[in-house]
Amino acid sequence: MKKFLSGFLMGDCAPMNLVVRPLLLLGFRLYLAQVFFMSGLTKIKTWSTTLSLFEYEYNVPILPPQIAAYMATAGELILPAALVLGLFNRPAALGLFILNLVAAISYPDISTAGMKDHIIWGTMLAVLFTFGPGTLSIDKILSNRWKNG
Repeated sequence: MKKFLSGFLMGDCAPMNLVVRPLLLLGFRLYLAQVFFMSGLTKIKTWSTTLSLFEYEYNVPILPPQIAAYMATAGELILPAALVLGLFNRPAALGLFILNLVAAISYPDISTAGMKDHIIWGTMLAVLFTFGPGTLSIDKILSNRWKNG
């Protein structure tokens, strides 16, 4: 009983590792992919508005507004697909984390609720970067294949 309680308290519990963790990480991946992909689609649908926002509203550091708009849109359309598949999950999570951070700091009139969303997304992306995509991913399949020769 002591061993079970110790494992349960410290995260070495088989049901958590085999069922809960993979489903939680998959849920994070799917939710974040939907959020960022929909944002990318919105940018494409209203491209002239997107360019205007990047030029006059967002204070994106360093990059010219047009390049920032193209990069953000590409990131929001490509990186979520990687999250869904669990393919190159850590680089995808890091890329979306940076995109999320820049979005949060570059928009001067962000609401409290909007900032809360960015904090939640950033935290979820940090979890995916730290723990990887979990067992329900192409990364896991590739890792097993490369590990076993």
